[in-house]
Amino acid sequence: MRGGVLGRAALPGQLSGPRAPGPSLLTRPNSGGSSWTRERTLVAVKPDGVQWRLVGNVIPCFERRGFKLVGMKMLQAPERVLVEHYHDLQRKPFYPALISYMTSGPVVAMVWEDPNVVCSSRTMIGHTDSAKAAPGTIRGDFSVHISRNIIHASDSVEEARREIQLWFQSSELVDRADKNHESSIYAA
Repeated sequence: MRGGVLGRAALPGQLSGPRAPGPSLLTRPNSGGSSWTRERTLVAVKPDGVQWRLVGNVIPCFERRGFKLVGMKMLQAPERVLVEHYHDLQRKPFYPALISYMTSGPVVAMVWEDPNVVCSSRTMIGHTDSAKAAPGTIRGDFSVHISRNIIHASDSVEEARREIQLWFQSSELVDRADKNHESSIYAA
C-alpha cells in the first residue's frame, strides 16, 4: 500500500469498511465538552481535469479522508465569477490566459466540510507547480504543467468563505452538522 501525503498507509482501518462504534472525532458535539469548529472549503476540478476524466479520481481522495461533501455542481464557469475569484491575479501577465483556460470547458465545483479541511485539502492537492508537486498528491499524480494543474482548493478559511459565496447559493449547500445526517446506512 502506498503512503504519501494522503496518508493511506497511516490510517488503513479508517479508509475502508464500516466505522467502529462510538462517537466520531470528526463531528461537532451538540452540547458540553470541547467542540470542533465546522470548516468548509471550495474545491474545483478545473477544465483540464474534467476533460481528462479525473473527477472520479479526485472525489474519493476527499471521501477517504472523511470529509463531508455538502455541495457539488458541474458548470461552465461564468466570467464574472472567475474575475472575482481570481481578483488578486488581475495584474499578473498570465491572467488573460487563466481566464481563457477556466472558461474553456466545464468545472466541477464542490464544497467539503470537516475540521481543518482547508489546510488538509491544500496538502492533498499539492504544489501549484506540477513539477514541484509531490507524488501521492493530486497534482503530483495527475497534473502536467503549472498552467494545467487539474484542481483548485481554497488557501485559507477566509478565502474559502469568499469563494464558496461566489460559486454557490446557500440553498445549494447541505447542512450536514445535523446528527440526522451523520447516520450511515452502513453503520452496524
